[in-house]
Amino acid sequence: MLAFALGLACAILLLLYLFLVWPFNYWKQRGVNGPKPRPFVGNYPSGFTQKRSIACDIHDIYETYKKSDDFVGIYNCRTPQLLVINPKLIRRVLVTDFKHFHDNDASTMADKNTDFILGNNPFVLTGEEWKERRAEITPGFTTNRIKTVFPVTNKVCQTMIDFIRQQMKIGNKDGIDGKDLSLRYTCEVVTDCVLGLSADAFANRPCPILDMTKNIFDQSFVFIAYILLTGMLPWIKKVKKLRFIPKPVEEFFVNLMENSLSMRKEQKQKGVNENRVDFINYMLHLQEKKNLQIPELTAHTMTFLLDGFETTANVLSHCLLLLGRDPNRQQILRNEILAKLDSTDDFDTIMDLPYLDACIHETLRLFPPGAFSTKLCTESIEFENRNGKTLKINEGTTVVLPIHALMADEEHYENASSFEPERFLDGGLKKYRDQGLYLAFGDGPRICLGMRFALTQIKGALVEIVRNFEIRVNSKTRTDNRFDPTYSLMRLDGGIWLEFDSIN
Repeated sequence: MLAFALGLACAILLLLYLFLVWPFNYWKQRGVNGPKPRPFVGNYPSGFTQKRSIACDIHDIYETYKKSDDFVGIYNCRTPQLLVINPKLIRRVLVTDFKHFHDNDASTMADKNTDFILGNNPFVLTGEEWKERRAEITPGFTTNRIKTVFPVTNKVCQTMIDFIRQQMKIGNKDGIDGKDLSLRYTCEVVTDCVLGLSADAFANRPCPILDMTKNIFDQSFVFIAYILLTGMLPWIKKVKKLRFIPKPVEEFFVNLMENSLSMRKEQKQKGVNENRVDFINYMLHLQEKKNLQIPELTAHTMTFLLDGFETTANVLSHCLLLLGRDPNRQQILRNEILAKLDSTDDFDTIMDLPYLDACIHETLRLFPPGAFSTKLCTESIEFENRNGKTLKINEGTTVVLPIHALMADEEHYENASSFEPERFLDGGLKKYRDQGLYLAFGDGPRICLGMRFALTQIKGALVEIVRNFEIRVNSKTRTDNRFDPTYSLMRLDGGIWLEFDSIN
C-alpha cells in the first residue's frame, strides 16, 4: 500500500513537472535563442520570490544576449513571450509597425466588468474603442488647457513650500518622506485641476483621497497569484479578469466623480465657475457633444485623475533624491531658475528651462515608472534576427520591451548609472528618442497621454522647491539605486528621506 502511494505521488509529480516544462521547447523549435526557464516561474523568478525587482531579471537577460541577438524567447511561468532587444526593432513595435502591435498586453487581464476604472483606461482599451477614447481625451491635455490651469499648480506649490517649512520646524530625525511629500502635491494639483476641489493633502488630518491612492500600486498576494496562474494557464484570462483597483478605492473615486459632476452642473446653472477652463469643464462639454452617460463620463474623467497621481509623484520624488545627492548640479539648476524667473512664475518660461527639463528626463531614464512594456501582437509579422533567421510572430504573442535595461545600457548612455542631465541638453533628448533609446513615456500612437500635464506638475514643484531650499538626502535613504521588489512601478527600495535648508 505504501509503495503504491509513493508510486502514485511520484507519478503525479512527474506529470506536474512535464506540464510545467512542456512548452519550454516553443522558442527552440522556432530557432530563437533565450535563457533556460525554470519550472513554475519561467524567466521571472523575482516576481515571486520578491528578493529583487523583476527589472533585474529582464536586465540580466538583456545584457546576456544584446551582442548576439536582436530578440530572444522567454517565458512567463510556462507562457512564451518575445523579448525584443534591438532598439530599432523596439521602435518598429511602437511606431513603424504599430498596427501589428496595436494593443497592450494588459488588455488580456482586465475589463470594464471586473475593474471599472482600469478597464475604461485607454492603457487597457483595444482596437477602435481605444482609438475613439484617446481622440476624446487628447483635447483635454492640450498645452493651452494645461497653461490655463497652471495658476492652480502654482497655488499648490506655495502650499507645499509652507508645508515643508512646517516640517522643518518639527525637525524629524529621519527628515521628510519625499514620496509622501510628492504624492500630497500631485493629489492636490490633480484633484483641483480636474475636479475643482481641494484634497486638503497638506493638512495634518489624513486625507481620504491621499489614503486611497497610496497603496494602489502595491503588489498584493492576489495580484501575484493571478500573474502566476495566468502564466501557467493562459486560458484563465478568458474566464476571470484581474481587479487591479481595489473595490473600496473604485467606489470612493466613482462617488467623488459623480458628486463633483453634479456640483459643477449646479454651479453652471447658477452661472458659477462657468468660465473655469479645467478638465471637468472639458468633460461636461464632451458629455453634451457625445451624449455620454454618467458612468462613461466618470470613466473618462478617472483617466485624468488617477493617471496623474502616482506616476508623477514617483518621478518628482526621485528627481529630488538625485538633486539632493548632487549639490553641484542642484546649484546649476538653481542658478538657471533664479536667472530666468522673477517672483511671478511664467508658464512659458518654466516650460523653457533646458536644465530643468534635462534633470527630469535624466530622472526618468534612471527611474522610469515602468521597467518594461508588454505589447500584444494583433496582426502577425516577421522579424529577422541578427543571425539572419526570420521569425514569424503570431497574433496573440506577448512582446516585451526592456525599457529600463535599454536606458541603463552603457553602450547607449555613457556612465549610465550616473545622474548626468547634461546628456539631454543641446538636442540630446531628440537624438535619443529618434534612435529609440529613450522610452520613459513610451513612443508612437500609444505614447503617454498625460505627458505634458505630468511634466508641467513636476516642473512647477521643482522650481519652487529648488529656489527656496537646499535639498539634502537623509542618512536613512540608501545610497545605491536598488529598486523596491514589492512594488509594481520602479522606486527606490526603503523610501526617499530628504532634508531641506531654507535659502530665503
